[in-house]
Amino acid sequence: MTLLSPEQLTATKANADTFFEVAGKIFEGVEKLAALNLQAARATLAEVQENITKVAGTPEPQQWFALQPGFAGPSVEKSLSYGRQVFDIASTTQAEVTQLAQMYYARYNDRLQALAEEVAKRAPSGSEAAMAAWRSAMATTTTLYETLQKTGQQAVTIAGSNLDAIGATASKTGRNNAEPVPATTSAKQ
Repeated sequence: MTLLSPEQLTATKANADTFFEVAGKIFEGVEKLAALNLQAARATLAEVQENITKVAGTPEPQQWFALQPGFAGPSVEKSLSYGRQVFDIASTTQAEVTQLAQMYYARYNDRLQALAEEVAKRAPSGSEAAMAAWRSAMATTTTLYETLQKTGQQAVTIAGSNLDAIGATASKTGRNNAEPVPATTSAKQ
């Protein structure tokens, strides 16, 4: 029967804590997204009911068609708002998980550096080249991690900017399309 050493037990507990902390952040994001979807579904049902009531209260088919542009404008705005909220939830969750990952990576990197120093102290003479290669590999890994992190942050920023631009264009188009259509006079005159 093998027992874990105190160091292994501490490392195992730290890994479990890390997993549950990251999972907790992800579940918070999912919970926010579920609440947003429920809110959007309720609002949509209320809006549909209101629109059906308006249409049912109009006696002439021409009036039905005159009402339709008024339905489209608010729908476009609400869709854009929903998309923005989904993006905000996703980017906030991603930022929180990234922050945790950075913190744990920094701790891991510090422990790895300490291990490298300890190994270097105890390494036999003639192993300087191997130690230099190990340190170089660690430096390259750190640089790669930092580059990937910056690239990910830039991608989120660009996506947000693109969403804002698309939203502005779609909002303007939706408002233009929602302008009321002038009612035509009936042919009975």
